[in-house]
Parts: sequence; structure tokens; C-alpha cells
Amino acid sequence: MSDKEIRRFDVVVIGAGPVGENVADRTRAAGLSTVIVESELVGGECSYWACEPSKALLRPALLYREAARFPGIGQALTGPIDAAAVLKHRDRLVAEWDDRDQVAWLDSVDVELIRGHGRLDGPRQVTVHASDGGVMRLAARHAVAVCTGTSALVPPLPGLDAVRPWTSREATSAREVPGRLAILGAGVVATEMAAAWQALGAQVTLIARESRLLGRVEPFAADLVAERLREAGVDLQFETTIATAERVGGPDDTIRLTLADGTRLFADELLLATGRAPRTDDLGLETIGLTPGHWLDTDDTFTVTAVEGEWLYAVGDVNHRALLTHQGKYQARVAGAVIAARSRGLALDTGRWGRHAGTADLEAVPQVVFTDPEIATVGLTAADAARSRRAVDVVDYDLGRVAGAIQHDPGYRGQARVLIDPKRKVIVGATFAGAGVAELLHSATIAVTAEIPLDRLWHAVPSFPTISEVWLRLLETYRDQQNSPSTGEGR
Repeated sequence: MSDKEIRRFDVVVIGAGPVGENVADRTRAAGLSTVIVESELVGGECSYWACEPSKALLRPALLYREAARFPGIGQALTGPIDAAAVLKHRDRLVAEWDDRDQVAWLDSVDVELIRGHGRLDGPRQVTVHASDGGVMRLAARHAVAVCTGTSALVPPLPGLDAVRPWTSREATSAREVPGRLAILGAGVVATEMAAAWQALGAQVTLIARESRLLGRVEPFAADLVAERLREAGVDLQFETTIATAERVGGPDDTIRLTLADGTRLFADELLLATGRAPRTDDLGLETIGLTPGHWLDTDDTFTVTAVEGEWLYAVGDVNHRALLTHQGKYQARVAGAVIAARSRGLALDTGRWGRHAGTADLEAVPQVVFTDPEIATVGLTAADAARSRRAVDVVDYDLGRVAGAIQHDPGYRGQARVLIDPKRKVIVGATFAGAGVAELLHSATIAVTAEIPLDRLWHAVPSFPTISEVWLRLLETYRDQQNSPSTGEGR
């Protein structure tokens, strides 16, 4: 094929992570010819460097700590975690970074894969630069979907090139446990990797500009995580940052870090977990009047609002609406339905809960932070409500008083919180912190999304003895608050 020849498809998808795969699956199922372009591994960040490998590292750590606290089991644990076995397990889960199974799935749904770096080259045009130097030109009859996700945001630090710091990719794919690991950051990646690598034998120091961990979750949940990290031996350094970083003695020697207050620390590896940036810097945005390196703003159909013609879609992390794999896959299902409907000239169903509207990104985003303890959250936090001047009633309950929680740990530490709209009497936010709380999250997400009235929730009977009984206890607590002189701390 000559470089000038153009191959035409109904839909061109750039990026074969979970989001791109789901867009391609939906458009192909609708009868649209679809091609997907990928420069790395089919399956993307989540499969090989994020969700899957990070949980493979974290799960053994959480199991070990929970077992160590349980009567009759803790005494039987006579040694540390077998780090080599955990890393081998991680390697199996990511298929040794081999994407043959993912490619076979694309073949099974009749989506063509082109390996190479895809760049926009004008409206509905994509140029693919292959690793062998070849160039292919693609044209989309109906849609181009950008599903390129994000990459680690690396802060400007003097001496960083020589240090060769880890990003989230190196942190989840490392072949050996570092003796000393320094982490810059206070978010999900920083806290999860601190928990995992400390459990696997590293001495971890976490350095944060902030005054606490996990600034977007309820403070009580972040405080529980900090408490457990300290108990595990992690050194938490708050309200400071790294001023300089350098290798001492040679490329394989110690990293010397100087903090803002002059304190010096030494580490074998440095993980930078300071945020994410959109992978749009080399996407050809300038050919359609957009700025390279920027997030792509969309409406609720995931159509890029700054481009005319309703042909360009930005789906998943790249649109900055909700940087979570499950939300990206949700967006992909909506975008696929939108592309299919527009290709047939059909009217879109874009009402609040219409099949062509991605409204869950605005009101009911669920997330689990897989630390010790787990944090599960959906909807508003108390701080969110305060910032938006939205009246809420705050209802808290000690999870350690729930019979099902005590089955996890006789000394269970955890807390549940729901936020209730005092006028409509529906739940608008929920946060759970404690062992096993991830399994509470979908029920909370349904309650928030469906706006189930509290009077109706009384008839959703939780099984005994499970942690789900906390739902009954929260409703009872709220009833008691409403019947007391005080009407709730959050109003």
C-alpha cells in the first residue's frame, strides 16, 4: 500500500485501552466498520500498568494484615510476605505484558487493529506512523474517537533526569522490591503503592505538599489510612516537598533528596505520583484548530464541543470528566450508541437518564481506594456540599458496631457516612472506610443514581450478619437525629 492511499472506515478509534475497545465493540455491533489504532499494548494502561497489576500487589498486603489481626491466625504467621511469589502472581495477571489474548478478542468482534502512532490530520482524517517507518492514512465516514487516556504528570525537579524516577508504570511493573522507596504525592497512586511496597519489604517514605492524604475523600477516611500506614512502618512527611534530587556515587547508587525545609533523605527509588496529564501532546490537535497537550472538553454525548460537525469524540480519561476505568467504559457505551444513532440519522435520547447521555459522570461517580482500610465513595462529600452551598444532613455510623464487620476483625476500625438531601429525603453521597467496604459501594451507587426515597430504603432489608447491615443503622441514626432537637450537623 502506498503512503498516499487512504483506507476508509465508518469509525476510527485511537487508543485500544478498555475505553477504546468498548467504543469499537459498540460501533461494530451496530454494523459500522471500525478500526482501532494502538501504539503500545492492546488493553491499555489499566490492564498492564494500573488497575490490574496494582491490585495484584495490594491484595496480598491487605490479606496479610487482616489475617495478622485475627485471633488464631495472626499467631500462625511466622514470616513476611513472599515478595517474589507476589511479583510472579502480578506477572501472570498481566499476561507477562503480552497482549495476544486482547488482540484475539478484537478479531472475534471483527474490529481491525492497526499498530502504530495515530495522529489527527484534519477533519475525519488520521495518519498512522508504524514502528517500521511506514505511514498509513485513514478516513472516517462518521466518527473519530480519541481514547488515548493519560500519562503521569512529572513535576519539574532539579536533577530529575539523572535520578530516573518511577512513575505509576514502574511502580506497578518493578521486578524487585526496592530497599528504600520515596514517594512524592498524597493521592490514590501514592497511598496504594505505599501500602503495597511497604508490605512487600520496602521502607517507604511518603512526601506530600498537602496536610493529609487523599484530599478528595472524607477526612475521617483519609485519617484511617494514614493511621494504618504509620502502623505498617511508612514514614509520612506532610506539608513539604522535594527541592532537589540527585544520584550519589553513580547511576545505580543512592538517591539523595533534599526537602523544602533542608531535610535530607536517601532512597533507592523515587516514585512521582503527582497527577495525570492528557495524552494529547502528539495527537495532531493543531490540524483541527485545537491546542496540543490540552484536555478535550465534551458534552454529555462525549462529542468534542470545540469541533464542528459532530464527528470527533473524546472518551475516557482524556476528557477529564472522571479519571476511572469503569467510568471510561460507561462513557464508551454511551458514545458508541451516539455514533450509531447519528450514523443512521436517528434522534438522540439525551434526557437526564437517556441512553445517549453520560450523566453518571456528574452525579454518581463510584470509586474504591484499595488501601488499608479500603475506602469506597460515591456522590458528594461534605466538603463538596459546602463548596456548592448545598444543604445536606450528615449521618455517621461506626462500622465497628456492625456485627458483620466484627466477622472481619474483632477490633474492626471503620466508619460510614451518608449525605441526605433534607428536602427530597434522598441520599446524595456516601463514604465507607474499613475492611471489605468495597462491596457496599454498588448499593450506594444505586441509591444515589436512582434517588431512592428513604422511606423506600427502609424496606431494603440487609442480611445478617453482613457489613450491609450498616444501611439499617444509618437510617436509624438519621431517624434519631431528626427526632432530636438538633437537625443534623451538615445543614
